[in-house]
This record gives sequence, structure tokens and C-alpha cells, in this order.
Amino acid sequence: MAHSTRETERKYVAPAADDLGWLSDLTRVAGVASLAGRGVQELDAVYYDTDDLRIVRSRASLRRRTGGTDAGWHLKLPLSGDSREEIRAPLSSVDVPDELRQLTLSRTRGAALRPVVRIRSTRSLNHLLDADGDVLAELSMDTVNADSLLDDDRHATWNEMEIELAEGGDPALLDDIEKVLRENGVDRAPSPSKVLRAIEETTPLLRRKTDPRAGITPGSAGDHVLTYVDGLVRALTDLDPAVRRAAPDAVHRMRTTARRLRGCLRTYRSVLDREITDPIRKDLRWLARELGAERDQEVLRERLTSGIQELPVELVLGPVGARLQAWDAGRRADGRRRTLDALASARYLKLLERLKRLADAPPLHAKAAGKPKKVMVKALLKEYDRLTRRMDRALDMPAGAERDASIHHARKAAKRLRYAAEAAQPALGKPVRRLGKRAKVVQQVSGAHHDGVVACGTLRALAISAHAAGEAGFTWGLLYGQERSAAGARERELPEVWARVPAAARHKSLRR
Repeated sequence: MAHSTRETERKYVAPAADDLGWLSDLTRVAGVASLAGRGVQELDAVYYDTDDLRIVRSRASLRRRTGGTDAGWHLKLPLSGDSREEIRAPLSSVDVPDELRQLTLSRTRGAALRPVVRIRSTRSLNHLLDADGDVLAELSMDTVNADSLLDDDRHATWNEMEIELAEGGDPALLDDIEKVLRENGVDRAPSPSKVLRAIEETTPLLRRKTDPRAGITPGSAGDHVLTYVDGLVRALTDLDPAVRRAAPDAVHRMRTTARRLRGCLRTYRSVLDREITDPIRKDLRWLARELGAERDQEVLRERLTSGIQELPVELVLGPVGARLQAWDAGRRADGRRRTLDALASARYLKLLERLKRLADAPPLHAKAAGKPKKVMVKALLKEYDRLTRRMDRALDMPAGAERDASIHHARKAAKRLRYAAEAAQPALGKPVRRLGKRAKVVQQVSGAHHDGVVACGTLRALAISAHAAGEAGFTWGLLYGQERSAAGARERELPEVWARVPAAARHKSLRR
């Protein structure tokens, strides 16, 4: 079974082998007491990718490596800064382990994997130690030989130095080490990874790059919308492995990303051709709904569990905890199954292909070349008008189920306005940021109201089941009353937070 670690490293141009006396200067770095040689390692890695290098192009890598202390299959996925997640599996065979193959699907989009490059490195390894002899970081000098497996005649050789932080170490240590390196004339390497440099130097395919932004006016409405869309497409791709591995909050983040992207494609239909984007929006809605089964159950379980735990012991009558666990178990498993089935479906892979084409060849309307002040403001105010109609309708209704549903409907419009403002903020600045923040508060308050309404429905169903089994219903009724009261409080708060939105929408910079 695969396991995950966090890798934080920087690569540098290797200094001359006869000029390494300055390495002792690294003991001037706070916390570094000494350097210890750890000998020489021979490493041999074969990297796997699709024929058109989809994994490497997405800032990830997949390899089978022998030699060293961590021989095995390694899938490296991008994180922020100098860090990557490294997911490791044993050297079971020459075939890519199925678990790692699944974790690359958002990048390969189902295309076959094959060996693309072989990298052999002779590594001279040193440890940077603290006063107790614990490892703070590894410093390695590598002589690298790379051979293309896509073109037998292509070969590359270079030397590089690598500093890798010990697991759990402080990234600030790398900054302090880099200061010493720069003082001694050591600069960053031209490529952040061996495999990327190897492919750049041995594979013409990667060098033949096309610019999807060619012909798009910098600073135009289209430029800003596509920047937002591209970021969301990358986020969706990067979140896929975390969702498959049930990482904390991953389903929620992926669902939110799908909703943001869907909202953006709807709001800015004057920029992107809806004949292309409407089918994408439909699939994004489907994906968010499938992910929602697991996410909604998670939220509701945590809410009800917390409610029970906060009650005094004497008010918890009957097997309340056991009934809640039994209720949750089946629904949690069903939600997880729906998530994994969605990610394994042909529809999902087709969606990923469509998103890739959207990023590579955006279907722009003429208005994409327009100024954000004109194009994006108009789109924003349409979303504001939609929210106004829905909110006014909801607040005019008498209390009850229909009003609850209308508030939830208005909440969706507030969410779209918020996401539209996120896309426009880099172009339009503070007024749009203020509008987005106020729409977010409306979304949060109406969302809290909706959560309470949903919790009430679930508690009523649990109370009925408990009564049928001859159990006390007191605690369920008590929790119901608390949730109904909380939902009512949010309902009463809503007019106040909504009243702050029109003022932001009427700012002079947003006037039609």
C-alpha cells in the first residue's frame, strides 16, 4: 500500500568539484552544527508518462527507482513553494501500481503510461546535523545521465547540487542555507526537477510549446477571466489525488472548485462561447452533486455529533450516540462510493478533456478583448440583479418551508456573485473585493440557516426511528429545538447582512 511524505527541496548549479572548501561555511547557519559525509549512492530511475507528457506538463512526475534508501515507485505531486507530496509504493513489478495509476488519472485523462526517460545519478551525500546529531537537511552532489526512451539517440549529462529539508523541518532553514550558497557563487539550477530538465534536453516534444494566450490582449477582460479559469482547472486536477485518498477537506475543496468554475463560466458568457462552456457547466454541476453526497453527510454528521456532545449527560436519554453512528455508517459509505464512482467514470474523464481544451484553446467572443471595466462590471451587476430578485422574494415570504427554500435559492445567487467578484477583483480592485466580501457574508448566513433546516429534517427522521424502536425521543426533540432556534436566528440576521450589499454594488466604479 502506498504512503505519503512531504518533500521540500531546492536544486542548484553544482560548484566545481575542486572548490568545495566553503561547504564548512554552512555551519554558520543557525542550528547547523556540522556536516557528515554519508558516502556515494548509485540511483537508477525510469520515469513514466503519456506519449505527450501529460504528467510532466502538469508539474508532477512518476518514476520507478532503484538504489539509495528509498527505492520504489514514487509519484510526486506539486504543493506550494518548494514542496511536493511524494507518494511511495513498493517495487512490486515493472508495471505501474494500480493505486498510483489511479492517482495520475486527472493528469493522464486515461491515456496509456509508458517509460519516457531514464535518469541515472551518482550521488555524493552529506547530512547537515544539529548539535544533537539529528539531521536537519541533506546536501547531495549529483552527476546525472539522462537518456530519452522516446528517442534513442538523445542523451544529456549535467551536474547539480540539491538541498532537501528533513521531514518536518522549518522551510526557513533553506533560505538561510541559500544565503551562504549565494555568497559563494552558487545559483539556483535552471530547472526545478531532474525529469523536467531531462525531458527538456532530450525530447523535442516538450520544447514545441504553444501559447494558448497568443492573441489575447494582456489586461483585457478575456485575460482576467482565463487567468481565473486556468487556476481553477489546475486546482481541480491537483485535488483529484487527494479526494481519491480521502485526504481531510479534499472533497469539500474539489466540490467548491467545481462550483467556482461553473459559476465563472456562467457569469462571463459574454467572454467565453457558451456553446462550448454550457456542456462543461452541466458536467461540473453533475460532479459537484456527486461529491456533495459525501461532503453533506460529513458536515451533517459533525454537526449532530457536536450537538450531542455539548449536551449535559443527564439530557442524553437512550442510545442516542449508537443510533447516530448506525445512521451515519451506511450513508457515509454510500457517499464515498458515489465520489469514487464519479472519479472513475467516463463522464469525468470527458470533463477533464473538455477543461484541458478550454484552457489550451479558449473559445473567446469579441468582447474578450474589451476592457474589464466595461465587460466584467456588466456581468457582475447581472449577478447582483439576480441576487436582488431572489433575496427580495425570499424576505417577503411568510416563515415556513417555502421561505426556507427561497432563502436557499438566494444563497446560490450570493455564491455566484461572490465567485464572479473573485474573478474580477484583480482587474477592478477594492470596490469589487468589498462587494464579494459582503456577498460572502450573505452566503454564510443563509448557508447556516439552510444547514439548520436540513439538520431539523434529519433529527425528525431519527426521532421517528427511535420512537418506533421504543427508545426515548427526548434528546432528539431537544436537538431539534436547538437547531430550529439557530436557523431562526440566522433567518432574522439575514435582512441586516443583505442590506449592506446594495451599497457596495452602487459604488461609483461599478455604475453602468
